[in-house]
Amino acid sequence: MIDDTTARRQVVEAADRLFYTRGVQAVGMDAVRAEAGVSLKRIYSLFPSKDDLIVAVLRHRRQMWDAGIAASAERAATAREKLLAVFDFLDGWFREPDFRGCAFINAYGELSGGSENVRRTVREQKEAFGAYVAELVRAAGAPASLAPQIAILAEGAQTTAAILGGPEAAAQARDAAETLLDAALEKTPL
Repeated sequence: MIDDTTARRQVVEAADRLFYTRGVQAVGMDAVRAEAGVSLKRIYSLFPSKDDLIVAVLRHRRQMWDAGIAASAERAATAREKLLAVFDFLDGWFREPDFRGCAFINAYGELSGGSENVRRTVREQKEAFGAYVAELVRAAGAPASLAPQIAILAEGAQTTAAILGGPEAAAQARDAAETLLDAALEKTPL
């Protein structure tokens, strides 16, 4: 018998694949059981409700997002380059064959009316990303008002790429972010 940590990981990863591909509401717990190879009884002992499983999947997605952003930022030397690296990360992600848009936006769209836990988890991720962008904007010496503009470009690129089915939105959003950043830095007194 596998330990709880391994079972939990298997269930979350299986649910993530299914939810991301098919949508949260279209996937029942029997499908998760079959994909994970973990009994329903065990799944419900680890996740008392489907809502708990959805939140665990979103937390897993947040770890993946944070790791991807961090890896892109490692290659950048300045705060300005780290900001623009967000869009380079998006470009690579949009090119993945299983790209279906932002799991947070997708879950919010499906469940926001019925799950406070999902709403809160999605909001936390979006706020954390906004705070990350705000810190880089501050470090770049640009005005704080630029941070939500750049975050919105990243969020919009995700939605546009998912709907149109191509990676072009990442480069377009990067160009817009670069223009905004350069304009803001030109206005900022030294």
